[in-house]
Amino acid sequence: MHVNSMTESLPNIHQKVEEQLLIQEARRDIKAFDKLYQRYLSQVVRYLYSRLGNMGDAEDVAAQAFLAAYESFSSFKKEGFFAAWLFAIARNKAVDHLRRNRLFEQLDEVNLADPAVTPEKKLESSQESASISRLISALPDRDQELLRLRYVADLSFPEIAVLLHRRTDAVKKRTYRLLAKIRTQMEVGNE
Repeated sequence: MHVNSMTESLPNIHQKVEEQLLIQEARRDIKAFDKLYQRYLSQVVRYLYSRLGNMGDAEDVAAQAFLAAYESFSSFKKEGFFAAWLFAIARNKAVDHLRRNRLFEQLDEVNLADPAVTPEKKLESSQESASISRLISALPDRDQELLRLRYVADLSFPEIAVLLHRRTDAVKKRTYRLLAKIRTQMEVGNE
């Protein structure tokens, strides 16, 4: 194994160990589930917001997802990825919500405000974001979901693989191909 590969995986190893300790603690005392809630709340809400397009709905569905996870925590398997299990619940709750409310799925871009950016650059960036959003929304739902899980929910490739019942290398390869496709379409559009 290359030295850089080893050092790059150390934060992931640390996160998995920390997560396993939180899971063990919650298994001993269900009141400790709150620590898992605190760890994943913002990721789940961001993911649900990208699916539902409304922050209030995202927060409501996140609450439902965490309640369902809390109530069924005893069924969580130790060898699984907690994030994948939790996001599977969140996805199901989002689908239920969309069915009930007949909303359209939409992938929104996350915009970070930078005061040093000029109005011209903001306009250019806004136009580029709109183009990217159009390209993403033209993708099949399964590809949009893959990008949501990776870049909005910030799940790792192994977590996404578990969640989608695919191999990690297949998830990684599909993600990079989608990004290359979007990049190529952006370049063609700019010519």
